[in-house]
Amino acid sequence: MPAGDSFTREQRLRIAEAIRKAELRSRMEITAYVGPVEGDDPRAFATQLHNTLAAPTRSLVIMVDPALRALEIVTGGWVRERLPDEQVQLTALEMQLAFSEGDLAGGLVRGIGALADRATA
Repeated sequence: MPAGDSFTREQRLRIAEAIRKAELRSRMEITAYVGPVEGDDPRAFATQLHNTLAAPTRSLVIMVDPALRALEIVTGGWVRERLPDEQVQLTALEMQLAFSEGDLAGGLVRGIGALADRATA
């Protein structure tokens, strides 16, 4: 999870723990990227990140560029069978609300947990 210096050590640990718990619960591989988008298309950048993973079909990428106010969630085929796009969009809206209130780490933690919950419901 590249985050530069935008998170405290405690926040990084909370996000890493949320990912670990969500992966165990959902069997998805979850990657969170927080940082600048390369190029001018956040969706294409998030998709490119997703395609570089070891098991993209079982993976989910959450990409956040705070400077651009961009959030993209990319899911692989196996994940999409368990987590419909509507559920991903709902989670993204919930995360954006937290982000708009200035809670980037909390929004990520809650969003990661919600994605895992919705994938296993």
